[in-house]
Amino acid sequence: MNPPAVRQEARRRAGVRCEYCRFHERHLPLWPFHLEHIVAEQHGGTDDLDNLAWSCQRCNLRKGTNLSSIDPDTRTVVRVFHPRSDTWEQHFAMTSDGKIQGLTSVGRATAWLFQMNSTERVELRRLLFAQSEW
Repeated sequence: MNPPAVRQEARRRAGVRCEYCRFHERHLPLWPFHLEHIVAEQHGGTDDLDNLAWSCQRCNLRKGTNLSSIDPDTRTVVRVFHPRSDTWEQHFAMTSDGKIQGLTSVGRATAWLFQMNSTERVELRRLLFAQSEW
C-alpha cells in the first residue's frame, strides 16, 4: 500500500476517532490527527498497518516513544495500551462526568501518561455529552 492509502486505511479502521482517547476528528478540528507508530521505529517498530494507529495530536505527543508507564494506583511499571492487540472497553470506561476511567493497570497507566483526564479534555467531553455529540 502506498503511504496515502495506508493513512486512509488507518483512519477508516479507527472510525475517524483517536484510538486512545476516542475523540472524533470533528471534535478537534484545529489539530490534525496523526498516523502514530504503536511501537516506535527506534524500538524496532515498522510502517506496517498493524503497527500504526490513528491518534489525536495530544495522545500522540504524550505517548511519544513510550512503550510503558507507571500505574498510578500500584506504582508498578506496565505496558501502555496497544490498539491492535487490546480492546478499549477492556481497559477503559467513559464516566458520566466525562472522564476516562482506567479499568486495568494498562488503562490507568495509559490514561495517566496521555493525560486523558486533563481539565480541558474532560470539559470538552462534558460539553459534547450535553449536546449529544459524543
